[in-house]
Amino acid sequence: MEFFPKFFQSFNASEHGYIFMWILLLAGIFSAAIAIERSIFLMGRSGSKTESFMRDILNKVGKGDIEAAQKRCLEAGRMAMAHIVKVVLVSAGSGENHIRNSIDESVLKVVPELEKRTGYLATIGNVATLIGLMGTIYGLILSFASVGKPGIDPMEKSTLLASGIAAAMNTTFMGLMVAIPSIILYSIFKSKTDQMIDEIDEYSLKFANTLVEKSHKATKYTISASELKDSVSLQVTGSNIKLFADDKLLKNIKR
Repeated sequence: MEFFPKFFQSFNASEHGYIFMWILLLAGIFSAAIAIERSIFLMGRSGSKTESFMRDILNKVGKGDIEAAQKRCLEAGRMAMAHIVKVVLVSAGSGENHIRNSIDESVLKVVPELEKRTGYLATIGNVATLIGLMGTIYGLILSFASVGKPGIDPMEKSTLLASGIAAAMNTTFMGLMVAIPSIILYSIFKSKTDQMIDEIDEYSLKFANTLVEKSHKATKYTISASELKDSVSLQVTGSNIKLFADDKLLKNIKR
């Protein structure tokens, strides 16, 4: 086919619009690099068995076997949920507020890493389309200028006209070649990232509830015999338990 040799020839510095072609080529290379990096990263973070992993973790935490749960996290490798669970397990038994805050901090750290650089693909797709359009307009300007130029041989005029139209079409084609794959890849990665974030939100909530429930069951409070009197009362407010004796506060226990 004659198309591709002529198309690749448009990258020569002697051709009209070559600067647009090189800009679009660099944009395409940048887009491909991002796509490869995101593919490798998301494949490592997603894991193919997140559901079974969390089932094992919840089962082990429910039994109070924190060490086994931590070992399971190490076996899961770079999975996003494994990173969150591993960090939060350190806070097991430290109270509901601390557990939930630890989960929130871990999620806020993991989610931006999943979304990082994905938006560049959409930006490249949009910009490539505009650069291609700019090259099209540039080529048409050259074509119309050659038509209206006085004192030029008709053969030369037709050559200049063809050169301008070729520049317009080549930049349009190159712009679409970069834009279409970039936008498609952006949609794929965005969908995958949203799915992973939904899973993280779902399993993080289940994990937090399991840890909090286990923490409440495992918490023991001791009061010395000297602190007990005839008139003893308890007041439970939110996360605090207040022990009163003769209307005086004996102990304020934070759950």
